Amino acid sequence: MKSSTCAEKVRLALAKVAGVIEVQVCHISGQASVKHRDVEIEMISQTLGNHGFSVSILTDSFGWKDKNIWARSAKNTTWCLLGCSIGEFGTLIYYSLSEITSGIPLFSPLWYFYAILPLINGLITSIILETAILMRKQMDFSNALSTALGMSFISMLMMEITMEITDLIFTQGSLQMDYRVLPLMLLLGFLAPWPYNYWRLKKHGRSCH
Repeated sequence: MKSSTCAEKVRLALAKVAGVIEVQVCHISGQASVKHRDVEIEMISQTLGNHGFSVSILTDSFGWKDKNIWARSAKNTTWCLLGCSIGEFGTLIYYSLSEITSGIPLFSPLWYFYAILPLINGLITSIILETAILMRKQMDFSNALSTALGMSFISMLMMEITMEITDLIFTQGSLQMDYRVLPLMLLLGFLAPWPYNYWRLKKHGRSCH
């Protein structure tokens, strides 16, 4: 499957098979999940074959050695990192240039507000980017936004929390942009959700885009 159109074609074909209750298809992973009552595997294979698709049956076993899935999940994680970084780093750069956070007592209510704000902004910019990417793949705005929120949010949150904690540790809570820690923030921000994204794609065929 090369597009969401192909995935929808597969879904509609399988949904018409007698005994099929529910079908979920992901064109990113090339996998379809079929909930059914006593439908023969051969019938599903034949149906897909009649529509021009070859099929292989997956077992329920899960492993961490699928290089193709690691590569795909790395691509998704990279796009997520880009979106999060725009809001996160943009906010910290503004703090440094404006000195708006200078002199704020450590761990005061105001400090917590400014500490959480980069995380929130990073989530917002990442959701905007993910939604835009999905819309470019011919998905309407409503579905694109719900997909970005539903499939990507946990990954974004893990990423943002990791980068934020890394920054606060190395700046000792000063709420400033320290460019020396930037590579480490990006590295740890990427690594934190990557296994989760692999698991989600390998186990459930779910991906951000």
